[in-house]
Amino acid sequence: MIRLFTDIDLDGLGCGVIAKLAFGDEAEVVYCSYRNLNQRVQTFLEDSSNNEKMLFITDLAVNDSVEKLLDNRYKEGLHVQVIDHHVTALHFNNYQWGQVIVEYENGKKTCATSLFYDHLIEKKLIERNPALEEFIELIRQYDTWEWDENENITAKRLNDLFFMFNRDQFEEDMIRRIKEHPNSFQLTDMENLLLDIEDNKIERYIQSKNRQIVQTYIDEYCVGIVHAEQYLSELGNALNKRNPHLDMIILVNVGSKKLGFRTIHDDVNVAEFAKRFGGGGHPKAAGSDLTEEAFKQLVIDVYHLPPIKPDPENNIYNVKNSKHGTAYQNRSGKVSFIRPVSDHSYEIIHDGQKLDQMFNSFDEAERYIKRKFESYLRYDDDFLQSLSNSIPLSKKELEEKFHDMIDRIKNL
Repeated sequence: MIRLFTDIDLDGLGCGVIAKLAFGDEAEVVYCSYRNLNQRVQTFLEDSSNNEKMLFITDLAVNDSVEKLLDNRYKEGLHVQVIDHHVTALHFNNYQWGQVIVEYENGKKTCATSLFYDHLIEKKLIERNPALEEFIELIRQYDTWEWDENENITAKRLNDLFFMFNRDQFEEDMIRRIKEHPNSFQLTDMENLLLDIEDNKIERYIQSKNRQIVQTYIDEYCVGIVHAEQYLSELGNALNKRNPHLDMIILVNVGSKKLGFRTIHDDVNVAEFAKRFGGGGHPKAAGSDLTEEAFKQLVIDVYHLPPIKPDPENNIYNVKNSKHGTAYQNRSGKVSFIRPVSDHSYEIIHDGQKLDQMFNSFDEAERYIKRKFESYLRYDDDFLQSLSNSIPLSKKELEEKFHDMIDRIKNL
């Protein structure tokens, strides 16, 4: 018999699927969160009837006291194996029973599912299976967010499917599919149809949450805080991409009392940031419990702040990085203007005053005014109306002659 304690996400589920394929009915899989992991593992260790069972813990890290109990169990000659891929769990490599690998030798990032499979292959506890290996690779790419760079939509869709179904049902279906079709892993036509519908729901959800982000500073970090209960990985990534001036997005789930931290920036480590809330994870994706202290800081203290206003998506005239300049406005009505001085030099005029600071790129200048003034791209209507008030042309005439006027200015 074996007992596997693993995470509740897709990577944790992948470990559960592997365990049941390898050990069949002898596999007891317990899906845990950081909140209940320690208590469940400790209860297992205190029950002497479990002494003959193989013990695996994947994708989760126990606390210091349970860590000592695991080491005592190992020293007594009983089986213990911890397998993880989070940087915050590297200290388990100090034990013979710990295996924490963040990257493979070829530079690819690992996941718990791929490491668990490698371990069982090495110990000759499971036979190779092409369909299972394809399933594992989809999980690895999704969990490391490599799918986004590789445009591997199937990996994202597998995770969407996981959240659409009951965990037990999903697990049972994946095991059956891999057994019945060992040569290749594919999603069915019906699943793809359901996922097309789900993709539309996700996009609408992202759009609605993009209008609810509150911007604030936590120490040196400019963060966006939003309340969310579903599609957390997709949401965090999408909101970061739509608001790249933010160092990270903090996802608050009051119902589950959880926090999620996501970033797209290489110089921001959200795993380190999450430690201040008692959490951890990957450099670009981490989580923690929503403690009372965190609730005060991330909910109560920012309750009075208005959400940031998204940039318009359909502007024709006032567009980003325009050669004639780009206008922004904040909730106070103050206008900022980013103007190119040369190919690699930009200036900002804010509320009629030119700033002393120069910027090396448009993105750098935009990042500054969004963080400093919480400004958003000015809508075409406001932009044209402002121009109309300063030159002897109506707004309609401006719309008709705008591009000709800009071309003449550029050729002067």
